[in-house]
Amino acid sequence: CCLPLKLDHTKSNMMSCCCKIICAGCEYANCVREQEAGLKHTCPFCRHPMAKSEEEANRTNVKRAESSNDPAAIHRMGARCYNEGDYESAFEYFYKAAGLGSVTGHYMLSTMYRNGPGGIKKDKKKELYHLEEASIGGHPTARNNLGC
Repeated sequence: CCLPLKLDHTKSNMMSCCCKIICAGCEYANCVREQEAGLKHTCPFCRHPMAKSEEEANRTNVKRAESSNDPAAIHRMGARCYNEGDYESAFEYFYKAAGLGSVTGHYMLSTMYRNGPGGIKKDKKKELYHLEEASIGGHPTARNNLGC
């Protein structure tokens, strides 16, 4: 639909196969179209069959992150590590994703440098650098935090 995605992440989903983000309404419309036509449920972007479980989606994402330099897949791996409390691995994934151009990777690095979770050394200069990079890239929370 090409409409801007809402900041509320509960209104959108990330496809595990290609790491593209789609709004919930477009995903629903795709499901209805596939059911009416008697088609298998596939990703609306890459047409890869959808994962049948969360575990299968995670395996797909791990393979994608390891086999390619896809910043979205690498960031997603970092987010999973961060949520599980593995901050050192999360930092490495976010650092790699930011190096590949992920503005969300830059934003997460800035928060890690600000909060210093899991032994990550607090560094105000690096925090500001990554916050500025995320802001320049258009990350809305980074822009808000900088006062843009």
